[in-house]
Formats: sequence, structure tokens, C-alpha cells
Amino acid sequence: MSEPSIEQTFDALEFRRALGAFVTGVTVVTTIQPDGSPRGFTANSFASVSLDPPLILVCIAKSASSHAVFATTNHFAVSVLAGDQKAVSGVFASKSVDKFAQVSWRARATGAPVVDGAAATFDCRTHDVVDAGDHIILIGRVVDFVHTNSSPLGYCRGAYVNFSLSQDALAATGARAQVGAILEHRDGLMLLETKDGLQLPTGVKLEPESDAGSLRGVLAKLGLTAHLDFIFAVFESGSGPSASVHVYYRGRVSSSLAAMMDSAIHIVPLPRIPWNELRDDAVRSMLQRYVRERSEDAFGIYVGDTEAGQVQTLATAH
Repeated sequence: MSEPSIEQTFDALEFRRALGAFVTGVTVVTTIQPDGSPRGFTANSFASVSLDPPLILVCIAKSASSHAVFATTNHFAVSVLAGDQKAVSGVFASKSVDKFAQVSWRARATGAPVVDGAAATFDCRTHDVVDAGDHIILIGRVVDFVHTNSSPLGYCRGAYVNFSLSQDALAATGARAQVGAILEHRDGLMLLETKDGLQLPTGVKLEPESDAGSLRGVLAKLGLTAHLDFIFAVFESGSGPSASVHVYYRGRVSSSLAAMMDSAIHIVPLPRIPWNELRDDAVRSMLQRYVRERSEDAFGIYVGDTEAGQVQTLATAH
């Protein structure tokens, strides 16, 4: 019997849908054309290639109107859009002739434009252009970059994904919510001493700060300022009317000297977390995963319940 052909014909639309299962970021790729005018388009085919030398890549369809410009440019920039920049993505995905008049931007080292407010930007000299079927792979050598604390905008199965917590989505579950945070201080992890042992800071919702029952309100009462990055875990506990949804962020915290004098606040180095003083089994298990992933610089999001679930890889830090 002959071996089946690897090159067998398959449904291109279904192939596209299958690729859509991979969660990507959303970027705007830009350059300056020979006549001095800016050019840009939205792309989610972006990836890191190398640390030494620092290389990144983007893919451009040969059918795209920008193909000829980017295939011959000697410089370009990539702006990784933040979670609140869906409108920017839409502008650069459109056929508008005045895209750059609709967004705030600035030029970086090479002269290529970058989008203001982006989660990160990479300014590049063109390193190589590789032919790849109906696309080209544009590889850039990074000469300048900037990154912020903003959560990135995601894209999956034809829809935008915001990695920040959606209070509307929580409310739609019909379950009670508990929103907490795993917060690192420069000297270690922040834990709160309560009558039930050491716990992470939690509230019944994320904000506003003026609500003493929200996570922001709890932190404000303690004199703490937190920056929340990504969701680290989402899990359910209980069933029926007593069911609740638990959402935990990871992030960083700063505090005043007065706050640090509060006996309820404990800053504990990660290697010395007193596990036996954490009474909640689910929180203990979550923190153990956090310490492990923190040491590996590879974080994921746990989705499940207090008994079982899966960790979806979010990103790997380099």
C-alpha cells in the first residue's frame, strides 16, 4: 500500500478556523514610505525570533495592499496594542486613507511610527524578508523598544480577548464573586493576617475604590496601591445558591511607610511562605503554582473548580 500524501487537499476555511484557536496578541505594523508618509496595518502574526541578536517577525499577505511597501522597506515598527485599543486595531485594519490622523503616534529611532499607549513597541531595522507561500515573513532586528504595564489586547476565534477582568461577565454567571490578588512587593509576597490565618487580599468585586467591599477598597483602606497585570486563576466553589466564582489577579503593590507599620500586613519572601498558616486549600494550591511559575518565568491561567481544572499558558517571559 502506498503512503497517504501529506499534501492532500483540505478545507482552507476550516484550516483558518483551526488556526483561530490559538490566542494571539494584536499589533499594528508601521513604516515610513519613500515619499515620507506613514503606512501601517493591523496584524496578529507576530512573534519573537531571537534574543541575541534581538529579532522579531511579522507575516504579510502578498495580496495585501501594503505588501510591496513592507517587502522593500529597510525599517519598520511593531506596536503591541493594549486592552483598550480595539478602536486602533479597527482603524489600521480598515481601508481608510487617513489612518494616522485618527490615532496618536510618534516616531522612534528609525523614524517608523509607533502607537501611543501601546502595551509595547519594537522599532526595527529590516533583517531579512523570507518568501513563505502566500505571505512574506518580515524579520526585524530590534534597535529600540518600550514596554508598559498595560494589559495587551488579545484575539481568538475571530474575536477580541481582553485579559482584564470583566465585571459584566462575572455578573452574568449569577454566582457570588470573590476577587483577589497575588501581589508582590520588592521584598516578597503580600499576605494579610486575619482571624482565619494568613490570606490574600480579596473583595466581592474589583472596584470602585470607594466601595469598602471591593478589592480596590480593601487595598485603599490599608494604604496600599496595587497594579494588577493578568488574571492568574478563575475557579468555582460550592454549588447551587452557595456557588461562587473566584478570580485572582497577579500584580505588584506599593505602600506608604504608615501602611507597612500595619501589623495585619505581612511581606513574605517567596521561599519562606508559611504554607501551614494558609487555611484555604485552594489558595494554598494556587500560591504554590504561582511560586513555581514565578521561578520559571512562565505564567498561565488556571480555569476550573477547587477540585480540578486546567492551566492555560498565557506567556513566557524572556
